[in-house]
Amino acid sequence: MANKFDIVGSLAKGLQVIEAFRAEQSRMSISDVAAVTGLDRATARRSLLTLHHLGYADYDGKFFTLTARVLRLGMGALAAMPLAQIVQPWLDQLSDRIGQSTSVSILDGAEIVYLARAAQQRVMSIGLMPGSRLPAHCTSMGRVLLAALPSEEACVLVETSDLTPRTAHSLTQPAEIMARIEAARRDGFCVIDQEVELGLRSIAVPVYSVHGRVVAALNTGVAAVQASAENLVDLYLEPLQKTQEGLRRVLR
Repeated sequence: MANKFDIVGSLAKGLQVIEAFRAEQSRMSISDVAAVTGLDRATARRSLLTLHHLGYADYDGKFFTLTARVLRLGMGALAAMPLAQIVQPWLDQLSDRIGQSTSVSILDGAEIVYLARAAQQRVMSIGLMPGSRLPAHCTSMGRVLLAALPSEEACVLVETSDLTPRTAHSLTQPAEIMARIEAARRDGFCVIDQEVELGLRSIAVPVYSVHGRVVAALNTGVAAVQASAENLVDLYLEPLQKTQEGLRRVLR
């Protein structure tokens, strides 16, 4: 365990600044970053200018945006993760079989982080790739992963999440969301109907290790063209479960 004298404070603050940038807030001023991170304005300014100097951020005189160079910080780590390497060929095979995009993600606090993806077509307005994040409470993979936690722990994560509705179909009451999470625990899968984005439905199952531990979630996201979301169960649950069983035999 590192003590306080082993911690490089400036590095920690720089990482805070990088993490402040999100898909919904990709252009930020010094004041914006200070507000999001809780850092004072002078510290936020120095961190941002350092990122700009090193090529990790662009600066137009008022707003900063991260550059593609930042991907070096995460892509190498993701690619080196055994789980991402193991699941990718299974995702590719599943995606080819069902003709839809497939993904695997893990839980990080109240968010899911995409580890691997096989894209057939773009069904969301935002591009998803390894490293992308979405709220756990309103996504099929997120609810499956929350269902793997003790109910009390999942409830705390839901109640402390930003439940601002993303669409008219979004659930915003913790009790309603927890009911769906409990259903995912009971059923072994979760279906989401246009809660993340209009026109998008998805179905997810947990990914187990050989020891029976939930290590990730697997899903497919499709355009909302079926008569009802329940049709996803008939169309895609069996292929997802076959991939689930295949991964269970190889994941430690």
